[in-house]
Order: sequence, then C-alpha cells, then structure tokens
Amino acid sequence: MGNGIIASPAVKLNVHSFFVDGVLIDTGAKSLEKYFIPYFDELKIDKVVLTHFHEDHTGCAALLQKERKLPIFMNEKKIDTCKRKADYPFYRQLFWGRRKPFHAKPIGNEFSSQTASWRVIETPGHAVDHIAFLNLNTGQLFTGDLYCQVKTRVVLREESVPDIIQSLQNVLTYDFEEVFCCHAGYLSDGRKALQMKLEYLMELEGTIVKLYEEGKKPDEIDKHLFPKKYPITFFFRRRMGISEYCSIRN
Repeated sequence: MGNGIIASPAVKLNVHSFFVDGVLIDTGAKSLEKYFIPYFDELKIDKVVLTHFHEDHTGCAALLQKERKLPIFMNEKKIDTCKRKADYPFYRQLFWGRRKPFHAKPIGNEFSSQTASWRVIETPGHAVDHIAFLNLNTGQLFTGDLYCQVKTRVVLREESVPDIIQSLQNVLTYDFEEVFCCHAGYLSDGRKALQMKLEYLMELEGTIVKLYEEGKKPDEIDKHLFPKKYPITFFFRRRMGISEYCSIRN
C-alpha cells in the first residue's frame, strides 16, 4: 500500500495506491510521482487497474505505461478522456498535478490476477465511470472513492449523491468484510463502514426532503445542515504555499 500526502496550511489531502497479486490498483497523482516511483520500483506489476479517471488516481498511469510498458484497464466510459490532454480546474492541477495522456483498455466485468479471480462492480456517483474491485478468492473489496469517510464533507459539482447511495446498496449485496479505500486506507471492518455511510446519506436525504416539503429553500437548507465551510471550497481565491510529502508503507 502506498499513501501519498499533499499538505498546505489549510488543506491536507492524501491518496492510496494498492498492490496485490501482481495487480496495481490506481496509480496516485502526478504531483506525487517522484515519491510513488520508488514504491512502484519495488513491485512486480503485471497490470494496472483504475477505479476511475480522476487525476489523483490516474496521475502516474502514463509513466507506468511509457517506462514499464504495463497494460492499463479501466471503465470504458472515460477511456477517450484519458487519451487526451487533461482538462480539469486549476485548483485540482495545483494539488494533484496535470495528468499526462495514456491509453487504457476496457476492463469488462471481471479479470484475473496471478492466483485470484476478480469481480468488477459498477459504482457510479463520485464519477460516472467509478468501479470497485472484489477479490473473489479473498473477499477483499477495493472501493476507490466510494467510501472516503462516513460523513461526507465536500463533493465535486458533478457528483451524484443518489447514485452513491445506490452504489453503496449494490456493493453491500456482495460477500466481503475487508475494504481498501483510496483515501481512508485499510478498513478491517469495511462492511460496517460502508453500511454506516449508507445510513448517514439516507438519513441526510430524508432530512433534506422533509425540510424542503416544509417550505425551506435550497440555500436555507444548505446553511442549516452544512454551516461549516471547508477551506478547499474557496482556497483557490487565496495564494497558498503548497508542500508535498509522501509516506509509503509496504
């Protein structure tokens, strides 16, 4: 497991890359490339699989493809996007760097590693192409950004919380306990963590609907339920010094 961290005085972000049975799951961010390279160099990677196209998960994909000639697999919905020059907001480039183009292949519904078979589970919401990987031999579930934390603090404009709810309901129909999250890391009781997140979002959804039916306007509901504003939602208006560091654990 590799964990790359980016920190500033007001914002701290991290992203994990996982290696199991010859398979590298997600590649970290371009801005952390020099830190992830020593981690990659210790691994005998057969293939790379990506949970979704976001730059903190695909940032080193081009490097691995160019330098090590590794095959890369992902949901076909964003393959064409990743072939082109990266185009996402400046504040995300500031943190995660600018992903270079790479060529991936459609992952399909399943794949194999050295000793195991894997199920690919569609989990849209955080991204339209988001997928999770279930190791059918070990019961370990790799969830990308489906979990992150129980109580979601901020979301991207393009995220769909109703879709995230459906995706959580979907993965919970499978048999697993351990979860590997690309931001929270290893969760020994992953099923319980995902169940808690689902319950939180469903309760939140019910509260929002109730307040709306009582006549509250969207901005009033927002102020009532989410009074705290996080620095990442407005930091691009300020000038910040960004420091980078990476902790790699094997």
